[in-house]
Amino acid sequence: MIYKVYYQENKLEVPVRENTKSLYLEAVDVREVREKLQDRNYNIELIQLLEGNYLEYEQASENYRLEKFD
Repeated sequence: MIYKVYYQENKLEVPVRENTKSLYLEAVDVREVREKLQDRNYNIELIQLLEGNYLEYEQASENYRLEKFD
């Protein structure tokens, strides 16, 4: 499944909407998403499952790039 993660780059900063970034990654569930991102210093705001029309819409965006994890 493909997830979209909204985050702030620093856990210690207060979340500000204008500074929110997003990334896309493939995982089995939300728990796996958090495990993959635990080594990054991100303040995760929201993890959203993308499927159907929502996934197609995001994939059509020029900003869509699936993160690779080894």
